[in-house]
Amino acid sequence: MSKFDHIREAAYKANVDLQRLGLVIHTFGNVSAADRSLGVFAIKPSGVPYDLLTPSGMVIVDFDGAKVEGELRPSSDTLTHAVLYKHWEGIGGIAHTHSTYATSWAQALRDIPLYGTTHADHCTHDIPCAAPMADEMIRGNYEYQTGFQILQCFEERRLDYREVEMILVGNHAPFTWGATAEKAVYNSSVLEEIARMAYLTQSINPHAQRMKDALIKKHYERKHGPNAYYGN
Repeated sequence: MSKFDHIREAAYKANVDLQRLGLVIHTFGNVSAADRSLGVFAIKPSGVPYDLLTPSGMVIVDFDGAKVEGELRPSSDTLTHAVLYKHWEGIGGIAHTHSTYATSWAQALRDIPLYGTTHADHCTHDIPCAAPMADEMIRGNYEYQTGFQILQCFEERRLDYREVEMILVGNHAPFTWGATAEKAVYNSSVLEEIARMAYLTQSINPHAQRMKDALIKKHYERKHGPNAYYGN
C-alpha cells in the first residue's frame, strides 16, 4: 500500500472515462487527480495507450512538476497541470482532451457563445478561448507557459476559475477542472456537447443571438447557489 494509492486510482478511473466517453483517440489527452494535503497529484503516463493503463502506472508529481514516485514518465502536459494546481487552490482534478468540437472552436480562435440552457446550466459566461501563445512563451518551456496562458486569460477577462471550469487554449485544445478528477472529466464531456451544439446552432442560423440574461441567470441558479432546487 502507498499513501498515493487513492489519487492513483482516481486518476486511472478518470483517464479510462475519457476514452469511454469518446473524448480522446490514441494516446491524446490526460487527467490528473490531486491530494492537496500531500502536495502532489497523480497523472497519466506519457504516450501510454488507454487500454494499457493501470492504477499503479499513474505517476506522482508535486505542484512544481517534479516526479515524486513512478516508473514511467508523466504526461507531457504535466507542467500545465502543476501551474494550475499551484495557482488555483480550489481544484482537485484537471482534464485535457483534443475532443473534436471543442478543439475545433479552439483552432478557430473562437469563444463558444452561450446560446442555450445546456450551457447556462453549467456556466453563465461564453466559454473563453485564450489568445494564441506569444512567441517568447513558445520559445520557453512550452507546457509550463501553457499554464500561464490559461491564467492570463482568466485574469484579463476577470473570470473566476470556480465559476468557469473550462477553457479553450487557442490553436490547441480544451482544458477543464473541478473539485475532483471525476468532475474535471464531467466538465470535459459537457464542454464537448456545448461546443457541438453551438456549432450546429450557427450552422442552422448564422445570426443566432446569445441567450438573454434573465434566462441564463434562471437556469444557472436553479442548479447552483443557496436557492438551487434541481436534483435530490
